[in-house]
Amino acid sequence: MVKAGRATASRAPSGVGAGAWASSCSDPWTLCLVLVFCLLALRVAALFVSPLELYPDEAQYWVWSRRLGLGYFSKPPLIAWAIRITSAIGGQDEAWVRLSAPVFHAVAALALARAAVRLYGPGWIGLVTAVIYSLMPGVQLSSAVIATDAPLMAFLALAVWAYAALMTAPEARTRRRAAACLGAALGLAMLAKYAAVYVGLGVLLHAAVSASARRRWDPLSALLAAGLFLLLLSPNLGWNLTHGLSTLAHTADAADWGSAEAAAPARSLLDPRQAPGFLLSQFGVFGPVPFAVLLIGGVALLRRKTDDAGAQGLREADLMLLCLAVPALAVALAEAAIARANANWAAAAYAAGSILAAAWLVRRRADKALAATVVFQGLLALVFLAMFARPSLADRAGLGNSVKRARGWSEATAAVLARSRSGVRPDAVAADDRFLFNALAYYGRDDFARPGAPPLRMWVREVRARNEAEATAPLRAGDGARVLVAAVSYPAEVAADFTRHERLERRRLPLDSKRALTVTLFDGLGFAPRPRNPRTGRPFPPPALEPR
Repeated sequence: MVKAGRATASRAPSGVGAGAWASSCSDPWTLCLVLVFCLLALRVAALFVSPLELYPDEAQYWVWSRRLGLGYFSKPPLIAWAIRITSAIGGQDEAWVRLSAPVFHAVAALALARAAVRLYGPGWIGLVTAVIYSLMPGVQLSSAVIATDAPLMAFLALAVWAYAALMTAPEARTRRRAAACLGAALGLAMLAKYAAVYVGLGVLLHAAVSASARRRWDPLSALLAAGLFLLLLSPNLGWNLTHGLSTLAHTADAADWGSAEAAAPARSLLDPRQAPGFLLSQFGVFGPVPFAVLLIGGVALLRRKTDDAGAQGLREADLMLLCLAVPALAVALAEAAIARANANWAAAAYAAGSILAAAWLVRRRADKALAATVVFQGLLALVFLAMFARPSLADRAGLGNSVKRARGWSEATAAVLARSRSGVRPDAVAADDRFLFNALAYYGRDDFARPGAPPLRMWVREVRARNEAEATAPLRAGDGARVLVAAVSYPAEVAADFTRHERLERRRLPLDSKRALTVTLFDGLGFAPRPRNPRTGRPFPPPALEPR
């Protein structure tokens, strides 16, 4: 299998390689390193010059990093560990909080390039893989913010590389080492985001459909892979068992599984009309040309159509990568039809998908399609970096809405802190929205850490906690008789949970020429939460909030 694949792949430079790029560099791996590290340098530089604030989910992950654990309410722990490392090196500023994101994506690009070389031999497929992955529109965004997708993709890429080694290694000892690396990489990927399970399902799918894949496994290899996977994941599983399976329950809530809205009689269980919209969104996540190539090539492979070379080794490698990519796309597409699916929920497909799209483009000598990908997505990357570094450019282009979630939070925090210092000192400061809570925790970190400062609390809207802030810092009657409330979502509902309120004011904080963040501030006296609706778990409709 390997010899056939590599022999055919080595002739690829007569097309894309030799025609477009060979004259500029005789070593594709050197060019790959230059590309990845130049992009990494640009992305890191953009982090340090950008004035954009942390958006609230980023602030939430920073809050987690202040108290390291084996799990958190809505996500596994790896994102918090990464932030703790980078902030320990350079401090708590936004750039240092975000620093690991572009590094993770650089690791992913290089690992996928090496996996491509392992599957298809030395040549241009590895370089094209790194280009496709690095210039993915989804990667542009994910490299500029700290979120779970960046570490997920890094460890999934390492898992794909390890699995490629397992499928191609001639010696049993090498295959067993590769199996151990596969288990470890998948375990770490699961500690980043549970979507890593899709690649694990892809490995099982590959074994189910390919006799040659099954022959690559022996009992010891399977034991090493499964053992290391479970060893790394077990602390987080243990944490979930001792915390009411909160992360798993939140994952189900995020997908609308069993929610009141999803179960409502007026809503159809299956709404296929949403699926086309999700598919269209993937052209924006993976890139127009790569996703089109992945769809067309996948259908052709499933119909047993091969390229003109017809090499069995190439078909086996293609089948392996397709099996790794299909579960994430299929499950996310089904979820879009049943309830809802965010565009990034299929991101796990594009680790293997990047190699597969690169292989098909190079083999078909699709120089024009590849050039279109590089030019269009390269320009998109430069525009994105420019707007991230200078958000005023986004405002002038009419794209200010795209960065609104990363604006206004430091100013809102300053308004809340200024209010807490005026008049009677509150016994606690409470937010009605997790976004505001996380922003207050990050931008008010020095003030809330001072001795004697009022604690920051989260008002709990429903009968049970729905996020980390509500679970770990809920507002309780014992927090004091006077609470400074900062509300952006439910001011009337919060006010109705107090016996009375006073000093009501509203602060309108402009985000750009069209949008503003409105924060309602008041002193709540006598916290006494009303009964919640037994059907929805939410407060009964409150009266209008009037100044008092």
